[in-house]
Amino acid sequence: MKRLAVLFLALGCLNPCIAFAVGAIAVDDQRGDRDPAYGFAIGERNRQAAERKALQYCREHGQHCKVAVWFETCGAYASSRKFYGYGYGSTMAKATTEALRHCGRHECKLVVAKCE
Repeated sequence: MKRLAVLFLALGCLNPCIAFAVGAIAVDDQRGDRDPAYGFAIGERNRQAAERKALQYCREHGQHCKVAVWFETCGAYASSRKFYGYGYGSTMAKATTEALRHCGRHECKLVVAKCE
Protein backbone atom coordinates (compact mmCIF):
# COMPACT_ATOMS: atom_id res chain seq x y z
CA MET A 1 0.00 0.00 0.00
CA LYS A 2 2.88 2.38 0.78
CA ARG A 3 4.37 1.80 -2.67
CA LEU A 4 1.04 2.61 -4.29
CA ALA A 5 0.78 5.88 -2.31
CA VAL A 6 4.33 6.84 -3.33
CA LEU A 7 3.51 6.08 -6.98
CA PHE A 8 0.40 8.31 -6.90
CA LEU A 9 2.36 11.06 -5.20
CA ALA A 10 5.11 10.86 -7.83
CA LEU A 11 2.59 10.93 -10.68
CA GLY A 12 0.82 13.88 -9.08
CA CYS A 13 4.10 15.81 -9.00
CA LEU A 14 4.81 15.07 -12.66
CA ASN A 15 1.39 16.07 -13.95
CA PRO A 16 1.57 19.79 -12.98
CA CYS A 17 4.98 20.04 -14.61
CA ILE A 18 3.55 18.86 -17.91
CA ALA A 19 0.56 21.21 -17.68
CA PHE A 20 2.72 24.31 -17.68
CA ALA A 21 4.00 23.94 -21.23
CA VAL A 22 2.68 26.69 -23.50
CA GLY A 23 2.25 27.03 -27.25
CA ALA A 24 1.44 29.85 -29.69
CA ILE A 25 0.52 30.40 -33.34
CA ALA A 26 1.57 33.53 -35.25
CA VAL A 27 0.29 34.42 -38.72
CA ASP A 28 0.80 36.88 -41.55
CA ASP A 29 -2.61 36.96 -43.19
CA GLN A 30 -2.57 40.19 -45.15
CA ARG A 31 -5.89 40.61 -46.91
CA GLY A 32 -6.00 38.74 -50.20
CA ASP A 33 -3.19 36.32 -49.43
CA ARG A 34 -4.05 32.82 -50.56
CA ASP A 35 -1.98 30.92 -48.06
CA PRO A 36 -1.03 32.92 -44.99
CA ALA A 37 2.45 32.50 -43.62
CA TYR A 38 2.47 31.11 -40.11
CA GLY A 39 4.75 29.88 -37.38
CA PHE A 40 4.05 27.94 -34.24
CA ALA A 41 5.77 26.96 -31.03
CA ILE A 42 4.89 24.25 -28.54
CA GLY A 43 6.46 23.10 -25.31
CA GLU A 44 7.68 26.53 -24.23
CA ARG A 45 8.07 27.49 -20.57
CA ASN A 46 5.77 30.55 -20.69
CA ARG A 47 3.50 32.61 -22.92
CA GLN A 48 6.18 35.15 -23.88
CA ALA A 49 8.64 32.46 -24.99
CA ALA A 50 5.96 30.71 -27.04
CA GLU A 51 4.86 33.94 -28.72
CA ARG A 52 8.45 34.98 -29.45
CA LYS A 53 9.31 31.65 -31.09
CA ALA A 54 6.06 31.54 -33.11
CA LEU A 55 6.76 35.06 -34.42
CA GLN A 56 10.35 34.11 -35.25
CA TYR A 57 9.21 31.14 -37.36
CA CYS A 58 6.42 33.15 -39.01
CA ARG A 59 8.83 35.93 -40.01
CA GLU A 60 10.88 33.42 -42.00
CA HIS A 61 8.02 33.47 -44.56
CA GLY A 62 5.99 36.61 -43.85
CA GLN A 63 6.54 40.30 -43.14
CA HIS A 64 3.48 41.28 -41.09
CA CYS A 65 3.30 38.48 -38.53
CA LYS A 66 1.26 38.76 -35.37
CA VAL A 67 0.36 36.30 -32.64
CA ALA A 68 -3.10 34.89 -33.30
CA VAL A 69 -3.45 32.65 -30.26
CA TRP A 70 -1.52 31.19 -27.36
CA PHE A 71 -2.60 28.03 -25.56
CA GLU A 72 -1.79 25.57 -22.82
CA THR A 73 -3.26 22.50 -24.53
CA CYS A 74 -4.33 22.96 -28.17
CA GLY A 75 -4.67 25.94 -30.51
CA ALA A 76 -5.89 26.45 -34.08
CA TYR A 77 -6.14 29.16 -36.74
CA ALA A 78 -8.51 29.26 -39.73
CA SER A 79 -8.88 31.86 -42.47
CA SER A 80 -10.40 32.83 -45.80
CA ARG A 81 -9.53 35.77 -48.05
CA LYS A 82 -11.38 38.24 -45.79
CA PHE A 83 -12.00 36.51 -42.47
CA TYR A 84 -10.05 34.68 -39.81
CA GLY A 85 -10.67 32.88 -36.57
CA TYR A 86 -8.67 31.27 -33.82
CA GLY A 87 -9.51 28.82 -31.11
CA TYR A 88 -8.05 26.90 -28.23
CA GLY A 89 -9.25 24.02 -26.14
CA SER A 90 -8.51 20.76 -24.42
CA THR A 91 -8.39 18.82 -27.72
CA MET A 92 -7.44 19.56 -31.31
CA ALA A 93 -11.07 19.02 -32.34
CA LYS A 94 -12.28 21.67 -29.86
CA ALA A 95 -9.61 24.17 -30.94
CA THR A 96 -10.38 23.59 -34.62
CA THR A 97 -14.14 23.91 -34.10
CA GLU A 98 -13.62 27.21 -32.25
CA ALA A 99 -11.32 28.58 -34.96
CA LEU A 100 -13.81 27.75 -37.71
CA ARG A 101 -16.71 29.14 -35.66
CA HIS A 102 -14.90 32.44 -35.03
CA CYS A 103 -14.01 32.66 -38.70
CA GLY A 104 -17.72 32.56 -39.45
CA ARG A 105 -17.45 29.69 -41.93
CA HIS A 106 -17.01 32.16 -44.81
CA GLU A 107 -15.21 29.57 -46.93
CA CYS A 108 -12.69 29.36 -44.12
CA LYS A 109 -10.09 26.64 -44.11
CA LEU A 110 -8.01 25.41 -41.25
CA VAL A 111 -4.48 26.78 -41.63
CA VAL A 112 -2.81 25.23 -38.60
CA ALA A 113 -3.73 23.32 -35.45
CA LYS A 114 -1.25 22.14 -32.80
CA CYS A 115 -1.36 20.54 -29.37
CA GLU A 116 1.11 20.29 -26.51
